[in-house]
Parts: sequence; C-alpha cells; structure tokens
Amino acid sequence: MLQNIKETADYILNKTGFKPEVGIILGSGLGGLVKQIKIEHELAYADIPGFPVSTVKGHGSKLILGELGGVKVVAMQGRFHFYEGYSMQEVAFPVRVLKFLGISKLYLSNASGGVNQNFKVGDLMIIDDHINLMGLNPLIGPNDDELGPRFPDMSAPYDKDMIRKAMQIAHKNQYRCHIGVYAAVTGPCYETRAEYRYIRTIGADAVGMSTVPEVIVARHMGLPCFAISIITDLGGTDEPEIITHDEVVRVANEAEGRMTVLITQLLQS
Repeated sequence: MLQNIKETADYILNKTGFKPEVGIILGSGLGGLVKQIKIEHELAYADIPGFPVSTVKGHGSKLILGELGGVKVVAMQGRFHFYEGYSMQEVAFPVRVLKFLGISKLYLSNASGGVNQNFKVGDLMIIDDHINLMGLNPLIGPNDDELGPRFPDMSAPYDKDMIRKAMQIAHKNQYRCHIGVYAAVTGPCYETRAEYRYIRTIGADAVGMSTVPEVIVARHMGLPCFAISIITDLGGTDEPEIITHDEVVRVANEAEGRMTVLITQLLQS
C-alpha cells in the first residue's frame, strides 16, 4: 500500500507542482464549495493512478487544487463509499494520498439523517465523536509503521480547538449549529424506524454512510480532523417521511452556503 500511496502522490505533485496545506472532502450535494476556491489545477479521478471513481449522484469526481480563504487547499469533489463496492482501504486511500501531498489538517463534510429530536432539516452539526456501525475498519490487515501505529488512539478523533472556533463562527453568523455524535452505517439503504431509534438510543445525534473510515485513517497518520454534517432529513418518528437521495441532495445544496462560510472562516482563523 505504501508504494501505491507514494506513486499516486508523486503523480499529482509532478502534474501540478502544487503543495496543499489543508485537505477537504465534500459529501453529497456539497461540491459547490469548489466555486469559492481559486482553482489552479483540476484532475479527474479517472486520470489519477490508484484513485477510485465516485459513482454516486451528487458527487463530482475531481481533485481540485487551489486557494480558499488565503490557504492552499486540495479538495475532493466527491468521495467514495463502502456501499459502492470499494474496500475500506480503497475508500480511505485518498486520505493517505492527501497526507503525502503535505496537508496538515483534514476537513470533511457530509449529508446525514438527524436522530436527535431537537434537530431540524437544514441544521448544521459539527461532529465531536462517532460510532462505527459499519462492521469493518480500514486499519484491518498488516500495519505499516511509516503510516501510523498498530493501535492508534481514538479518544479524540475530532480536533477540539477547531470545534470551538467553528461554533464561535456559527454563532457569529447566527447559524443553527449543533455539536453531536455521528453514527456511520454501510448503506445504501436508508434506515428503518427501528434502526433510527436504536441509533438514537446508543448515543448518536445523526447517521450517515461515510466520513468515519476517512477519519480513522487520518488519525492513524496523525492528521487533525474537523467534520461537519448537514442534516438533510429526520428519522425515527412514528410518521416518517419517505427519504430519497434527490431530496437529500436538494437540502444539502440549499444549506451548503452556510457550510462554505463556516469552513472558509475556520480556515482563516
């Protein structure tokens, strides 16, 4: 794996000559943040050796390199999911590549279902912890000490200082924003009513199908992480609404402007 990571990172560096400071991963319907980036280079995933290709509607398939808020960033316009048929290692492979490109922080976003009864559709939720319900871990298998320790600590997967600053930014901009726990499931089905209730009972505030494998790998390599969810639907009620991916993407598109402001101002803080 290490050789593949280095070869992919070398390809990107040789192609662009760009050395980013921060990595950003954009989830369903959230690729619009790219419009705020002063783009210097774009690479299609299909052209990058070793990169998977996103197959999900609402996800782009480009690596964007440029400047956002005065900071050099590399943004993944679209991510990869376990339910697409990729292995956990393949899902998280791009995070390792971003680290070898030189990033010192990782920002992640996603669209998720709210199970906290105080949440409303369109709210923002900053993730301060997670529960892995995916049944697998991207670190299973032989460990390479050059990438990280065999048994990485996960007591604080999300950076407390970035969380504090992000909440200050949200309050200043008068955004409805919560701090909560994200539960990751495999998908691609949306949850049953009983599953939503179970997820709420075990301590989660939102549920989705991504982010956690990427954060595990990032923390394995010592990368500080900041993650934010847009609550695109609510589950676990006695009379649930039918959830569709199109509706999830629509709500995410409507709320992404607030997320973009928050991330941009956080980068500048």
